[in-house]
Amino acid sequence: MKNVEITNDKRTKAARKASLLIFLVCGIGLSSWAPMVPFAKINLGLDDAALGLVLLSLGAGAILTMPFTGFFINKFGSRKVMLVAAVMIAIVLPLLLLTNSAWQLAAVLFIFGAAIGSIDVAMNSHAVLVQDKYGRHIMSSFHGMFSLGGLAGSIGLGFLIKMGLSPSLAAVSISVMLVVIAGSQYQYLFAKAEEKSVDSFSFSLPTGPVVALGLMCFVFFLAEGALLDWSAVFLQFNRNFEPSMAGLGYAVFSVSMAVMRLTGDKIIHKIGSSKVVLYGALVASAGYFIAVLIPWPGAALIGFALVGLGAANVVPVFFTAAGNIPGIAASVSLPAVTTLGYMGQLAGPAMIGFIADAFSLPIALGFVGVLLLICAFTYKENK
Repeated sequence: MKNVEITNDKRTKAARKASLLIFLVCGIGLSSWAPMVPFAKINLGLDDAALGLVLLSLGAGAILTMPFTGFFINKFGSRKVMLVAAVMIAIVLPLLLLTNSAWQLAAVLFIFGAAIGSIDVAMNSHAVLVQDKYGRHIMSSFHGMFSLGGLAGSIGLGFLIKMGLSPSLAAVSISVMLVVIAGSQYQYLFAKAEEKSVDSFSFSLPTGPVVALGLMCFVFFLAEGALLDWSAVFLQFNRNFEPSMAGLGYAVFSVSMAVMRLTGDKIIHKIGSSKVVLYGALVASAGYFIAVLIPWPGAALIGFALVGLGAANVVPVFFTAAGNIPGIAASVSLPAVTTLGYMGQLAGPAMIGFIADAFSLPIALGFVGVLLLICAFTYKENK
């Protein structure tokens, strides 16, 4: 029995390491799009409203795929879903810079969003299993690796361009790395036989605690998605950053989020989940207001850093809660919560684009700060 326990412990540690690297892959893949946005905007001659409509496709691809991802996890296991999604991300990423029209970009973004949504659900479902085997809260560390990926993607692609590579070749280089990481870690992830599953899988509207968690995720995904899609545009056109440095805003956000998430498990254990959401929402809201109300370029970076610090551990709290709702398998509850959350990224780009077109981009981003402020005073932890 002792040997079996040692083997299982090693197996769980290997699965945790592999899961961390899959979160890294997702973070790199998604954040690599951030510094591409200004290039796409200029190349296709899009105004803010048109760009907002095009950006709808990323969120649409994610939320339309997520409910079906639960079915595929239940049928094939999360690790197969993660591998296929990672390869899709790698293939599509360079294509985002090769489109010739808004419609082409929207179509490619839809596929990109579908892949991101699938790997997001699968990796969180797998992380809940790993956390259960550990017997303590480690979800924030997984999301910390996602944030480190956000730093690597947003800074890395810009750095490659700065070094002389074309944007397309830089994207191809990122894609090759993603495939290598995902392929090398596949064998260490838990197989389907080790995951919870249901005998029959059906689609139904979420209710009760699933809806509450999903709506909160909606706002925080909107807050993160707004920086992914609009931070580079804001820095370049409203704060006069050079194009090669426009990805710095999302990078700063990712660094602060990563630092906070890597220490988040201890913070959650010390002050509790409810206070993490309250204080996090207040800090993130303040970050948005600082970024848009103070015209000094450095203030935008400080504000984006505060958004990362505040929002860092809120989504891990929600995902942990969703994966442990009594009587509901994680493969059922997590797709529902993440789908509602990603609706924030679906509605967000278009909403911000229309507000920016009617008023200004700073006002549009400030509106996100208002939503976060509302969340700070309305969230109640489900007992």
